[in-house]
Amino acid sequence: MNKKKAIPLCVDLDGTLVKLDTLHQALFLLLRRDPASILRVPGWWMKGKAHLKDQVMQRVSLDATALPYHKKFLEWLTKEHKAGRKLILATASNYRTANAVAEHLGFFDGILASNEETNLRHDRKLQAIREQFPVFGYAGNDTADFPIWDDAKEVILVNPSGPARKNYTLKADHIFIEQRPPIRMFLKAMRCHQWLKNLLIFSPMFLAHQFTELNHIVSSVTAFFAFSFAASSIYVLNDLFDLSADQHHPRKCKRPFASGDLPIAVGALLTPFLVIVSLILCSFLPLPFLFTLLAYYGLTTIYSWRLKQVPIADVLMLAVLYSMRIVAGSVATGTTASGWFIEFAIFLFLSLALVKRLSELREMEEETDVDNTHRERGYTIEDLPLLLAFGTSSGYIAVFVFTMYLGSDKVSELYSRPDLLWIFCPLLLYWVTRIWHLAWRGNMPDDPLAFAAKDPQTYLVGAVGIAAILYAI
Repeated sequence: MNKKKAIPLCVDLDGTLVKLDTLHQALFLLLRRDPASILRVPGWWMKGKAHLKDQVMQRVSLDATALPYHKKFLEWLTKEHKAGRKLILATASNYRTANAVAEHLGFFDGILASNEETNLRHDRKLQAIREQFPVFGYAGNDTADFPIWDDAKEVILVNPSGPARKNYTLKADHIFIEQRPPIRMFLKAMRCHQWLKNLLIFSPMFLAHQFTELNHIVSSVTAFFAFSFAASSIYVLNDLFDLSADQHHPRKCKRPFASGDLPIAVGALLTPFLVIVSLILCSFLPLPFLFTLLAYYGLTTIYSWRLKQVPIADVLMLAVLYSMRIVAGSVATGTTASGWFIEFAIFLFLSLALVKRLSELREMEEETDVDNTHRERGYTIEDLPLLLAFGTSSGYIAVFVFTMYLGSDKVSELYSRPDLLWIFCPLLLYWVTRIWHLAWRGNMPDDPLAFAAKDPQTYLVGAVGIAAILYAI
């Protein structure tokens, strides 16, 4: 063992061993379980950061087995431990979190952490390390670690911040980087692919044959982005509150905040920013659009906090939320939305919401922690046949509503060749049946619209359908 490997290595936790700030995650977990605790947080903060951490961690505990560890660095630490090196977890996190992490990993020989009186950060951490180890190595990631690196005999950078990389790259003995591109993570956190749903805002203008009116086009585009930014703020906020649950999910654990690829603090700032941008865009639209958007925001909040755990009510709410985009497009342009189309949309989106739930069950069917995952949504494996029956029925009822619309007087008023629209029936029947066939076989992701956005057959069906509408006018 060389000289540096013979000295104790002190390892930071937040942002280093784990790719996120454990206090930030614990705060959102606390607010999720007890929203009223937000009134206590300022008082705890006034008594010091150490007191705040202690009070939060008294009320919630993070599952150390599910935290997003820096894999490459963790593998290296494991090798160092096997080689006989002494490893110390030196963190500003509360001792409860530090103990849980150390117990889970099993290779730390000691722990230095914050308690109710002392926030072990900056010079206080350096002093605590010096008292036990006159000579030591240190692994950290940010500006708070500068005084410790200056005194350490071995400097290790793990996912270093810009200033840390600038000042210590040349001095570093080891550098571990495991980060995904920030811009890509921003877009992923905003769920920009989900903006596809908001194309429904253009449907009232399109179906009323007013897509050549410039003012309607401008209003629809403005409404689209206002709705999209508002929806993204909800996605970000939900991800922050669902951090702990997502970290236990085989796929959602890769989301930007749950994986630690995007700081939780960034999400906390991004949410109000997106809301403000959405409200600015709303100022260019009629007031009823703002009311519709606020209603959507309120219903989505109710869904996220309670209804998504209530079977059947959750999918019905999703169908309503999808259909509200049609209403939003109608009020933004002053175009009356067809009652037939809204009925069609409710049944179709109810079918897709049920596809989403069935696909989630299929995805979890082979997981070892099936019961816990399904309790989040209120469904069990035994519900699969029922979801299949409900979902296929809803999809076929949507097609039936469309056929009833084709027999109405409204079609003759809008189209000179309405018979061409009948081509939609076999196309819709094929598409709905195919979606459910794939879902039942377990070949459908839990987001059918995301699947549709990448599915060539969906684009083909849509292109033929739009061509039929244009020729029928």
